[in-house]
Amino acid sequence: MKSVSARKAQLLARQAALEARLESIDDELKTHNDPDWDDQAAKREGDEVLEGVGVNGQQELLQIKAALERIESGSYGNCARCGDQISQDRLDLLPATPFCRDCAA
Repeated sequence: MKSVSARKAQLLARQAALEARLESIDDELKTHNDPDWDDQAAKREGDEVLEGVGVNGQQELLQIKAALERIESGSYGNCARCGDQISQDRLDLLPATPFCRDCAA
């Protein structure tokens, strides 16, 4: 069973990795200014994929920030819907989850 401080460290590490990844995606998207239409079309398809990854990353960052706030408030590990304890197995898989298995279903 991981301690809350270990979970916090895990969440902070994931947050840092996501922020670096999103910055890299943003930099990549800013460099695509090729005037050749064929090249632009191919790059645009790649940009759409990068933007999708970026949106997913931003959503995960919001979840991580909310989990860190729950740690600070002392409510981390309790289901936001029913108030029951979230299982350690579930927190191992989804450390930022606000819901127990039953409420997430």
